[in-house]
Amino acid sequence: MRQQVLDGFISTFGADGGQPRVFFSPGRVNLIGEHIDYNGGLVMPCALNLGTYGAIRKREDNLIKLVSGNFDSHISFSLDELTHNAKHGWGNYPKGVVVELQKAGHKLGGFEMYIIGSLPNSAGLSSSASLNTLVAMAIDSVFGLNIPPVDRAILCQMVERFCGVSCGIMDPFACTMGKKDNAILLDCNTLEYSYAPLNLGDYRILIANTNYKRGLADSKYNERLAECEAALADLKKVCDIGALCQLSPEEFEKHKNAIGNETNRKRAEHAVYENYRTKKAASALKDGRLAELAPLMVQSHVSLRDLYEVVGDALDAMFEPSVKCEGILGTRMTGAGFGGCTVTIVHKDAADNFIKQVGDAYFAETGTQASFYIAEVADGACEI
Repeated sequence: MRQQVLDGFISTFGADGGQPRVFFSPGRVNLIGEHIDYNGGLVMPCALNLGTYGAIRKREDNLIKLVSGNFDSHISFSLDELTHNAKHGWGNYPKGVVVELQKAGHKLGGFEMYIIGSLPNSAGLSSSASLNTLVAMAIDSVFGLNIPPVDRAILCQMVERFCGVSCGIMDPFACTMGKKDNAILLDCNTLEYSYAPLNLGDYRILIANTNYKRGLADSKYNERLAECEAALADLKKVCDIGALCQLSPEEFEKHKNAIGNETNRKRAEHAVYENYRTKKAASALKDGRLAELAPLMVQSHVSLRDLYEVVGDALDAMFEPSVKCEGILGTRMTGAGFGGCTVTIVHKDAADNFIKQVGDAYFAETGTQASFYIAEVADGACEI
């Protein structure tokens, strides 16, 4: 991939001007802890060896030239025209990185960048966060900005908002701070984090893409956010808390009737119990008890389906045959929901059978061909 992105750069921009530098930023998958980052909860993502590659070279003027090898798309703008432009599509993400860097007081010049990715778009694997963290890392390096990694992740969160999505910190944090063979246990409120060893042994992470496209900006994200805020407001009348996930399951059961609206109560129940499941999963990984992930991941999916109602027909059509397969250590939807992907931990010897069995069942149910990816746990954004 490094050579491919270099060849694409040279064929696009030419060899004059010096050798470009090449960077990689991973995608991420969240193993457990879904839709609780904005409820004061813990998430447990890991970075993947699928991601976004880019070659970059400084220019002598204020022009920024971007080319996507995936879309055969060329975008050009200057440092003096950094407004969001719908015609620029994906190019608004690198533009947003430049905007946020300048807001932070960093002085930049022009550059040219050739980008290719191995992540499916709009599948819940953070293709946009991977792109943002790639561009932020590359600009930081070639212009010598020396931005601390966590600060880069926060900046990339702001880029999503520039592009119209109220994104949490998990995606850019995981793409920036990922560590090979480890999951990240992240408190999205405080940004306190630790690494949990992901010693998979003979097991592999298998991503199943429903190929049912959904965009975060078009999902019911904001609706769920409002429902959780309403539930929290009711609970604050009887509990001294600042976020739903500050409650233990026992405390929630004691006070849940303070939430007057049944739908809001279901949303809060998911948040509280999902946070509890995430803590149990992290403890199991740290002690090497990998098998304990299985029921926790399945319970997470069921809660997202029945209580949070973000699964949808496509994801459930993928989940139902997956949970029946032999050789798995847990499966669930991952990401925002309403399409996207499931994540399954499957024995290497059972992977081919899983792909055929689940793929056939999913096609029979939906008429759509699924895509499958066997991924490794990788480091965060880096120069290669």
